[in-house]
Amino acid sequence: MPTLAPSSTIPNDARGAAIALGNFDGVHAGHQAVIASARAVSERGGAALGVAVFEPHPRRFFKPDTAPFRLQSTKQRARALSEVGVQEVFEIGFDAALAGSTDREFAERVLRDLLGVTHVSIGADFRFGKGRSGDATSLEALGREFGFTVDAVAPVGGANKVSSSGIREAVERGDMAGAREQLTRPWAIEGEVLRGFQRGRTLGMPTANVALGEYVRPRLGVYAVRVDVGDGPWMPGVASVGVNPTVGELPEPLLEAHLFDFSGDLYGRTIEVELIAFLRDEAKFDSLGELKRQMTQDVIDARRALIGA
Repeated sequence: MPTLAPSSTIPNDARGAAIALGNFDGVHAGHQAVIASARAVSERGGAALGVAVFEPHPRRFFKPDTAPFRLQSTKQRARALSEVGVQEVFEIGFDAALAGSTDREFAERVLRDLLGVTHVSIGADFRFGKGRSGDATSLEALGREFGFTVDAVAPVGGANKVSSSGIREAVERGDMAGAREQLTRPWAIEGEVLRGFQRGRTLGMPTANVALGEYVRPRLGVYAVRVDVGDGPWMPGVASVGVNPTVGELPEPLLEAHLFDFSGDLYGRTIEVELIAFLRDEAKFDSLGELKRQMTQDVIDARRALIGA
């Protein structure tokens, strides 16, 4: 749906939802617990189950030059929310006006006036309002005043709390099993297949190339992957994430996925690539022949890694 400002209006049938509130980048196990809290209230009271997220991510707003960090695209997040039963997704535009709002102004203008919520579930460490002045305690008090209930949900994982930042760190070090455990699904990059130099084709291994965009940068190297090309089952493959040091470095890392036993033109199509297992670091080879031999070994290693994955 369109990004909402506090002055926007929404359809009457979308008002009155029991919502989970947060950024929900990843829709990981901790996020799912917050959504489950809102779902329980929605089922008891017959309200729709909704999620309110901020767009752009507040981190991008406050630090526009920060390195890419997202775990999901907006479309991936919407699909993941739908898969856990969310009926309404409210994208709240995060701008200077919202950033400057007090916790009270946010509760009044966004939660009461714009969304008309009946309930809000948040993570216990959620902060909102100018200077992060609002917390669970203040939101509970504001909810009593403005007519909605509040539930603050304890972190999942105890001392090893599941968090988006922890998953980013796992991705950055190539710990795909760790990222998967916290996400409850493999971490995946989605994007349009770009037309490249077709070097993979000349080496006998054509690749589908996808820009990393706003995604957190995974450890540079080679991965066993599964790929959704949009019109059939997920396909096994092997992918490199890097700058191609052997044939001329790229200005930015690129994902290049080779799909096993596939022939066809994917240019311009949107694909989703799950990074299942890290195989090796990116390396510079002395010759194209040496690179091709390693690529052959990568295929063997990827097939092994994908057995039972």
